[in-house]
Amino acid sequence: MKIISVVVPVYNEEDNIEHFYRSIAEVFDKLDYDFELNFVDDGSKDHSREILRELEKKDQRVQSIFLAKNSGHQLALTCGLDHADGDAVIMMDGDMQHPPELIPTLIAKWEEGYDVVHTIRKSTEGVSVLKKLTSAYYYKVLNTISTVHIQEGGADFRLMDQKVVKAFRRYREHARFIRGMIGSMGFKQTYIEFVAPKRFAGVSKFSPRKMLHLAVDGVMAFSSLPLRMGLYIGFGCGFLSIILFLHVLVSKFVFNDAVAGWATITACILFFGGVQLTVLGIMGEYISRIYEEVKNRPLYLIGRDRPKDEPETN
Repeated sequence: MKIISVVVPVYNEEDNIEHFYRSIAEVFDKLDYDFELNFVDDGSKDHSREILRELEKKDQRVQSIFLAKNSGHQLALTCGLDHADGDAVIMMDGDMQHPPELIPTLIAKWEEGYDVVHTIRKSTEGVSVLKKLTSAYYYKVLNTISTVHIQEGGADFRLMDQKVVKAFRRYREHARFIRGMIGSMGFKQTYIEFVAPKRFAGVSKFSPRKMLHLAVDGVMAFSSLPLRMGLYIGFGCGFLSIILFLHVLVSKFVFNDAVAGWATITACILFFGGVQLTVLGIMGEYISRIYEEVKNRPLYLIGRDRPKDEPETN
């Protein structure tokens, strides 16, 4: 019997874990597939780890990996994918906003021959209008400046064939935007839509700061336009400086009405200084990412691994 691996990042989800486990088990009881449920605890501070240990004792299909610290949603997903051995792998969140009832549809598309089956949120219950608008415009901007199309409303809820998972393991950059990375890999991909329900319990751990960080990662990972804009701005300011210099020469030697003024000089210094700092800031963002990559540090550290797995870092 084929096995489906379900990878679930967990961070302070003590009220959701058992309900999520029961929902997954109920779904697979109706399918001709076995499953392994791979939880990746991302440094939880509540009782999530104790609950996961109890589930492991009760059901051998449940496997848990405890990260040594909070490494973030994208790295927790990466850790789970690195340890998923099923014929196909489904990544999803454990707060019930990625409905387990959609799993049979994902598997059906996989059986049709698709290597990657993405999901697209048509809407999310209880989400503010502001968040919907910022998300929609973010994807429009990202797709305008990026060479890789990233589906608007895409979620980290998808099924991948094992060969895609093995290929994904070769991508080891630290600043991760997984939905863009997988979309850029090729293979045979398709999309299905769903309406995301409210969380079963608790509140979202994805703060505005984390969302902004992920948004910046998406832009920097899939577009060199910000760096190129710095070059264009530099050329534009150089052209303006030449025109300004010619204006000064004409005023001085043709009309002889040039008046020495600190305001003009100060304004020019501030303008060009600001442009230079902007360009240096954009370049600095890319250079900082190069610096992080050349250090080649582990993507994550495992505090407790599954018994059958030997590596403790990756």
